[in-house]
Order: sequence, then structure tokens, then C-alpha cells
Amino acid sequence: MFRMSFGTFRERWELFAGAVLSVAVGVALVQASLLVLAATGEPRIPEGLSRQAEDRIREGFVGAATVMGMTAFLALFLAVFIVSSTFGFTVDQRRRDLALLRLTGGSRGQVRMLLLSESLLLGIVGSALGVPIGLIAKHVQTWLLVEIGLVPDGFTAPWRLWAVIVAGVAGVGVALTGVFAASLRAARIRPLDALRETGKAARVMTASRWLLGLSSTACTVAMVVWAHGANLIGAMMAALGISMVGAVAMSTLSPLVVPFAAWLCGLLAPGSLAIASLRDGVRRSAATASPLIVLVSLLLGLAGTFGSLADAGGEEAKRSLNAHLVVTSTGEQAERLPGIEGVAVASRQNAVDITITAGDRRGVHSGIIAVDAADYMHTHTLIPASGDLNALTGDTVFVGPAQHSEWIGLGEVLSVDAEGKPLGLTVVGGLPETLEPGESFLVPRRILPRQVWANAPTETVIQVVAEQNPGVVAERIERAGIGEVHTVQDWARARAGRNQAGNVQILSVLMGLAGLYALMAVVNSVVIAGTERRREFAVFRVTGLSRPQVARTAVAEATAVAIIGLVLGCAVAAAGLAGIGGSVRAAIGVTVVHVPWALLAVVAAGSLAVVAVTSGITAFLTTRERPVSLITTKE
Repeated sequence: MFRMSFGTFRERWELFAGAVLSVAVGVALVQASLLVLAATGEPRIPEGLSRQAEDRIREGFVGAATVMGMTAFLALFLAVFIVSSTFGFTVDQRRRDLALLRLTGGSRGQVRMLLLSESLLLGIVGSALGVPIGLIAKHVQTWLLVEIGLVPDGFTAPWRLWAVIVAGVAGVGVALTGVFAASLRAARIRPLDALRETGKAARVMTASRWLLGLSSTACTVAMVVWAHGANLIGAMMAALGISMVGAVAMSTLSPLVVPFAAWLCGLLAPGSLAIASLRDGVRRSAATASPLIVLVSLLLGLAGTFGSLADAGGEEAKRSLNAHLVVTSTGEQAERLPGIEGVAVASRQNAVDITITAGDRRGVHSGIIAVDAADYMHTHTLIPASGDLNALTGDTVFVGPAQHSEWIGLGEVLSVDAEGKPLGLTVVGGLPETLEPGESFLVPRRILPRQVWANAPTETVIQVVAEQNPGVVAERIERAGIGEVHTVQDWARARAGRNQAGNVQILSVLMGLAGLYALMAVVNSVVIAGTERRREFAVFRVTGLSRPQVARTAVAEATAVAIIGLVLGCAVAAAGLAGIGGSVRAAIGVTVVHVPWALLAVVAAGSLAVVAVTSGITAFLTTRERPVSLITTKE
């Protein structure tokens, strides 16, 4: 069987080339993600940095590890999905060959062994090709992490043999898994039915396909419902799951949509040959639309989720303030704000460079804010989860949202190093967890030496006297040269914008290479579909169509299939946004949903262009031979 598989591979290399490439790129992405992920677990901190800078670098490595873990998971999912759909489509295209094998005495078991042997061969070849491609992918991912600032310059991911072995084994396993279901389905079809395109051979929606499609749909709906009551971390994970499982559901059930889409297109262009081909090639159309569905659902779903969380963070920040203006300055400059005419309350929040250590935990250097408790309570609406801000006086400390998960208890004494001055601060309360990490600790400013907070970056939240115009007060502050002045709305919008910019950078790492992989699968499916239609295109030619007319017909059909994939992918992304919107509403009391319209336009235009160009070139190349010679031969 292995010799026969090798012969088939050599003779039908055009059909198998796309499958090999799919395995190779999948192995490369998994290998690169594992290498970079392992490297982020061993952070190297440059010397001569401040404690805050060291903390930021450590947090960047943690973020990089999280992103690369998600990237490896996405790469594995895409590899399984794309390779399975590619192999399944390849097997469907060979129904007549397999039927002839059965008629010449081959058993069902031999058909399965033939297909599994082919997939093993393709998996080995694809994994071998994926190793050098993975080295290129590793350098690209490392460069992206450095560019977005998650890791410092000079970060490298050393070679690790175990990552290559794991990726290679995954490649072979993905190939075998991808063809297993298709081999079972092909072996069950009666050979005469396959030759005549009748019975089970003509049925696209098989029992197993119905089961997978309906169960995936039910799972997607369940995750949407669950996300409404989950916290935001859970909702974000649910949104990722919705994008993945929903893509599987829509891809599996897409053959149900193709006839309706063909009917709808027929109303717009009655009698069109492209619409007739679309209606006749349901299996082909569904296989072509599948990678586009997963590309759109993941890109738009993740972009919408990250954007919704960023916008929700800005909305929460705005709602947490009972004020009119926010001034950015140094601590020394902020001391002049209470004397400005029209300022009722000026809550100064100094980001001080001190170290707080709780027990045997690692010292915290970032997010430590020095405040005056009375002013802070006047300008902030966030209700403490425990304790009372009135108690934040003397040698005390309040736990901020960023340390909420550390379970630092009331009454615990924390060690403080304030530029060489040791302090022991008693925990008197804690703020609840928020969408954004927020502050780590709040400390009374009066217990700190002046030099600690005088030059510290400071945000001052200002309430304006009732009869004063906030705009006029803002002009007075600017004329005094104290610092930059923003309205609360502008401050919250800028904060959300910074978060969104960071999310876009993370998304570029998370879906950059994975998105290209999915787009490559779209091209691959279009090419496979086109190259296997030589005889069909020859029939078009002998009935009077020229090569350009055949190419235009193929482009029109492929464009209709691409639109189906875009619509179904958008439906999956919308389900994910519904889940994250419900979770945000439960968290802050208002629904915030970010629809990435610009990305949608780019993805739609780019996908349609790629599909149209690929299908046109493929159709033009496959019509080079004389049509009569193709019609008189068997497929």
C-alpha cells in the first residue's frame, strides 16, 4: 500500500501539493511558537534599569508568554482545521479513482490503508519542510514581539530539539487525523454510486457532518449564553472558543447555505452559468469557503473582543471618576493646583518609585500611588471591596485592583522601602478588581519623604466649583504652566485608545502569521478546486465559450463562494461580540461592543481580491490544453 501511495503521490502531485504545504506551514507555526514560548520563560533583564523598568520588562515577558501560548494553540487549531478540510476535499475529488480501486478487488480496509498511507507520507514530507520554514517564522515572531515592546532588544529564541520533535509529531498526527474521517467516509461509499455520482456519493450532508455541525452550533450557543454571566477573563476565553467552534459549525453546515445563496444570486443574474456551477458544486463551494470562514471569524472575533475590552476599560475609567478635569504633571507642579481659582478638589495621584513587599512574595515596584484619602474619596466612585478609605492615614496601605488576586488580607503588615527609608504599613482595605489592572497599592502621601513624590509622574483629578465653567478653569491651569489638561471624557477616550493600540499590536502577533496561514489555505482550496475542473472547463469550451469567458465564469463563481464565507464568518464573529458585550454589561452596567469596521472592510476586500485573482489565474492555466482531448478521456 505504501508503494501505491507513493505512486499516487507522484502522479497526482498537483492535488497533494497544497496538502503538503498546509502541513509544512502548520508545523512551522507550532515549532516557532513553542521555541519563542520557551524562551520567554527565561527572561534576561538588562542591567542598569530602574525598578519600574525591570517590572515592566518582567510583565512584558509574562505577556509575551501568554501571547505565544495562545499563538501555539491557534496554530495547532488552524493546522487541524485546514489540513482536515484540505485532505477531506482531496479525497472527495478522488471518488472515481477510489471507486475503480474497489471495483478491481480492493476492500474497504485497503482503501482506508491507502489513504492513511498517503497521509502518513504527506505528513512526513510536510513536517520535514516545516522545520526550515519554522526557523523563518521564529525570527518573524521574535521581531514582532520586540517591535511591540513586549520583550527588550536583543531577545532571541534558542534552538530546542524537543520543540522541533513535538511540532513534527504534531504534523504527522494532524495529517493522519485529517484524513481519518475522510477515509472512513470514502470506504463506506459503494463503488458504483461513486462512479455514477448517486446515493451516498452524491450526498454532501452525511450523518456525521450533521452531527458535527449541530453539536458545534449547540456548543457555540452555550458559550455565548455562558459568557453573559462570566467575568471578563472568562468571557474573553469564551470569545476565542466561539470563534473557533463557531467556525467549525459554519464550515460543516455551509453546504446548506450554498443552494440558498445560488437561488438568491439567480434572482440577480438569471440564467448565469456561474450560478449553475455554484448550485451544482455544493461540495466544492463548501470546501472553498471553509478556510475563509475561519479566517474571518478569528480575525474579526479577536479584534472585536480586544476592542470591546479596551472601550469598556475607558468607559469604566470615566464612570469611576466624579470630576471634570484630569491634569498630567509632576508631583511638585501638582501642589499648585488647589490654589487655582475655580478648583474645588484636586486629588493628586503620584506614581512613586518605592518597593512594597507582602510576606514572602516578590516586591512590587509599579503601580504604587501616593494619595490624600479625603480628596481621593471626593473624586472617585469605586467602592472598596473591603475596608474603608477613611482609614488610609498614617502607616497604612490600601490594596489596589492590580493586586486583588493576591489575596492580601486586612491587618497584614507590608514592608516598604521608600528610597532607603524602611516602613511597615498595615493593610486597611482593598479596591475591587477592574477591567484594567489599575493601581497596585494606595499609600498616604504624608508618610513619604517629599523627594519621593516631588518629581513623580502625577495625575490630578479635579472637581470644579459649581458656578465655574470647567473650560475656563482648564485655561487658567494651562496659563499657569502646571501641566497638560484634559476633560474626563477626553482622558478616558485617550486611555481606551492606548489600550486599543496595545491590543492591535498583540493581535498582530497573535493572528499575523496565523492569518497568513488561513489566507494561504483559501488560495490552496481555490487552486485545488480549479485544477480538478479541467474536463468541466473543456465542456464549457466546446459549447462555444472562450478561455477568457471560462475564466470570468470561474471568477464569478469563486466570488460568490467568497461572499458566502465572509457572511458566515461574520455571523460567528457577531456571536462572539454578543458574548463579550453581555459580560461587559454585567461588569460595568452598560453594553460596550466594538465592531472593527475598518478591519472588516480590509478583510472583505482582500479576500475577494485574492479569491478572484487566484480563481482567474487557475482557470486560465487549466484551459491551456485542447478541450477535445480532455473530453474524450476519463477523469
